[in-house]
Amino acid sequence: MQVLVIGAGVIGLAVARAAALRGHDVIVAEATGGIGNGVSSRNSEVIHGGIYYPTGSLRARHSTRGRRMLYEFCSGHGVAYNKCGKLIVATDAAELAKVEALMAQGEANGVEGLELIGSNAARALEGELACIGALCSPESGIIDSHGYMRALWGGLEDCGGRIAFTTPVGRMLFAAGEWHVKFGGRDAGIAVFDAVVNSAGLRAQALARRIEGYPAAKVPPLVLAKGNYFAFAGKPVFSRLIYPTPVDGGLGVHVTLDLAGRMRFGPDVEWIEQESYTVDPHRADAFYDRIRRYWPGLPEDSLVPDYCGIRPKLTGPGQPAADFLIAGEGEHGMKRLVCLFGIESPGLTASLSLAEEVADALAA
Repeated sequence: MQVLVIGAGVIGLAVARAAALRGHDVIVAEATGGIGNGVSSRNSEVIHGGIYYPTGSLRARHSTRGRRMLYEFCSGHGVAYNKCGKLIVATDAAELAKVEALMAQGEANGVEGLELIGSNAARALEGELACIGALCSPESGIIDSHGYMRALWGGLEDCGGRIAFTTPVGRMLFAAGEWHVKFGGRDAGIAVFDAVVNSAGLRAQALARRIEGYPAAKVPPLVLAKGNYFAFAGKPVFSRLIYPTPVDGGLGVHVTLDLAGRMRFGPDVEWIEQESYTVDPHRADAFYDRIRRYWPGLPEDSLVPDYCGIRPKLTGPGQPAADFLIAGEGEHGMKRLVCLFGIESPGLTASLSLAEEVADALAA
């Protein structure tokens, strides 16, 4: 079967590799000149345990399973990672109740090794930390996301698949049992495929609207939630990921680490109407207030604007967080077409597991 995957981000690459491993002839169409240039280039590079998500949801199932698959993949393909662990901290009684609820949620989701610890035990692990209790998640970690995407690309090519860069996709039509896809770029024209996967990230909804016959009511809303990061201009003081309790639209301003040990904070949640990748330095004011709840020793003038990303959400402020949406024939009525909407965090963690489900849907 000839399969077209649209988008060479982490999800598109994982799906393409999974389909190629099953013997399909796979082409990835990427509008830019490289891999991971969209949402995938602007995440926190965290490997999530699978704690936060409703039991039975796609996010819960694929995060927990995908994490295990991801660590195994990294070990087998030379991708750098660090299973450094995470503490979700409570600084008052209300937050402690939330942490206890997260413990129950994580256990229901099958997350291994979770432990509630008191303030003394938390400070024994991280001496600069201020809290009254914490949830310890030893399975959480960090990853070289670009190294991971390069490994997925290599796996795709090893199976005979390929990526067509600077190849935007225009209109698509299903006729006579085949998908007729119009391409732009240097090799503009129309090509025919047996199956198509729309994994275009922030462009997934716009692409779905260019599919002739795709029911408009089945294209979900796209809500843009910008996440800003600030780097710490000093020596790192934490060796683990430190998370507060979740907030509306995100997991709170937390401590993230990269594989070089650099410490940064973020992301926050900034609801926006149009794409923007500029970090407003004034947002640091709110960062100081939030961070000092669990790290009172944060020095003045130590936060430097770093980078930002945009979450492709399906729900907005004050609304319950939506699950991943894997829209196959049962959702939209079109054969051998899978559209992926709202694949935000924990998308990277879930990617290998998600890819297998999509590959299964193509073969159905």
